[in-house]
Amino acid sequence: MLPYLLLGVAISAEILGTSLLKATDGFTRPWPTLLVATCYVGSFWALSRTVQFIPVGVTYAIWSGVGTAAIAAIGAVFLGEPLSLIKVAGLGLVIAGVVTLNLSGGH
Repeated sequence: MLPYLLLGVAISAEILGTSLLKATDGFTRPWPTLLVATCYVGSFWALSRTVQFIPVGVTYAIWSGVGTAAIAAIGAVFLGEPLSLIKVAGLGLVIAGVVTLNLSGGH
């Protein structure tokens, strides 16, 4: 249970940091920049702890796949970014890949 809790923290911190990147205005605004950096450091700390329990390939696939899907959704819903059928299909493939890795017994 602990490894997946750590992975959830890593994913959440990465999603928050990435969501706030635009607010840094090219890293010219100090407070948003500090918050983004803190989120990324926290994400990598939790990710480094997770790989002590779950193989790095599976961990990274879950972390990057869930993060990618979540950021695409956040971009579409909150940032007004276009979400085409091709993007939705690509995200579906990412999710299918993560599920396949988990079902393969890699952990």
